[in-house]
Amino acid sequence: MSTIRLLTQIPGPNSRALSARRAQAVPRGLSHGTPIYVAKAEDAWLEDVDGNRYIDFAGGIGCANAGHRQEAVIDAIRGQLDKFLHTCVQVTPYEGYIRLAERMNEVTPGKFPKKTLFVNSGAEAVENAVKIARAYTKRPAIIAFEDAFHGRTMMTLALTSKTHPYKAGFAPFPGEVYRVPFAYCYRCTYNLKYPSCDLYCARHLEDTFKRVVANEEVAAVIAEPVLGEGGFVAPPPDYFKVLIDLCHKHNILFIADEVQSGFGRTGALFASERYGIEPDILVTAKSLGGGLPLAAVTGRTEIMDAPVPGGLGGTFAGNPLSCAAALAVLDLFEREDLLARANELGDRFQRRAREWQRRWPLVGDVRGLGGMQAIELVKSQETKTPASDETKQITQYCYEHGLITITAGSYSNVIRVLVPLVATNEQMDEGLDVLESALAAVSDKKGVVAQLV
Repeated sequence: MSTIRLLTQIPGPNSRALSARRAQAVPRGLSHGTPIYVAKAEDAWLEDVDGNRYIDFAGGIGCANAGHRQEAVIDAIRGQLDKFLHTCVQVTPYEGYIRLAERMNEVTPGKFPKKTLFVNSGAEAVENAVKIARAYTKRPAIIAFEDAFHGRTMMTLALTSKTHPYKAGFAPFPGEVYRVPFAYCYRCTYNLKYPSCDLYCARHLEDTFKRVVANEEVAAVIAEPVLGEGGFVAPPPDYFKVLIDLCHKHNILFIADEVQSGFGRTGALFASERYGIEPDILVTAKSLGGGLPLAAVTGRTEIMDAPVPGGLGGTFAGNPLSCAAALAVLDLFEREDLLARANELGDRFQRRAREWQRRWPLVGDVRGLGGMQAIELVKSQETKTPASDETKQITQYCYEHGLITITAGSYSNVIRVLVPLVATNEQMDEGLDVLESALAAVSDKKGVVAQLV
């Protein structure tokens, strides 16, 4: 049975009315990718306020890996509601926080003693990871990467790469942040090819210590194992091992930002496992809370204990409802084969997307790990000029035909897939059919324009 059900013109009258109210009540800086207002969500689909139903390939920007409103998660939240909502863990702590920290210490990569801090959001977790790294190393500098995204707070904006719309107009940013190229093989900064490049981009870190910032001043290197907002760029399999070896050679910590790549998205519980690495500090959020706000900083015990008592915390950080939901999410990953499902969905996408790449020059690159997949759209496969306008047209076509998609990339020319891992084969195929129709429509339109010119 088809999941997509369209009863009105998209957006429908109720969504249009809410858009008008929004324009009067909400600042324009809080933008949204569609003009659709949600009334209900289940598993891998959404229903809007006009009764239209969509397949969800955005997953709340990666917050719904386990699916929307999973029964076990809802039951856990209801159980906590009957006990208490808030006491502040820094005043009167509770067992749920401790139990979740114990679970995170067990499931994250690394066969060493660990401790976990909970906060509210991915950006807040990154901020605390930086604080902890500086407290432990007694060094000020942080190295981040081109095309990285780490959040919208002032410290995380300093770490984030993309200027518009994230950084423009908000300067000055905190200092002692340095940026180096990422292993973006499709757009290699050095015009090299893997594997003949011998991972020059990773080894170039040594040159950075000579020409940009002294290694003895660097507290940590922070990286997303797979770029999120930067375009779902997955480095070569041996990239991070080389990078981390260089970090540890100079007593520099490695922080893995797995806010978007964590909790099954790449076909492993954490993308770090796909690369065979054990980060000194691991940052998680999004799907950890099963739909509620929660983020974690997990790291080696001696590192996590560096800040003095009172140096870490937050009024609502690790709130009891979110901790209960997260414990249920971890149970789901243990009980259900969601990791295998991520790989199955990824393979299903890759088969279709490779055919699109052969069929349409608009599709420049197809890439990803597990269920973290994307296509990069270009004007020409030879020049690789970003097709940003065409990407907007495709996303609009998709939501007008019952599929919610989300873009990414420094040039906003990447369409990424964050479909909940509980999606059925039928839902996945139906969504891919819409995306294929969108590519065909925009590619045909491009061809007509080119002929006219």
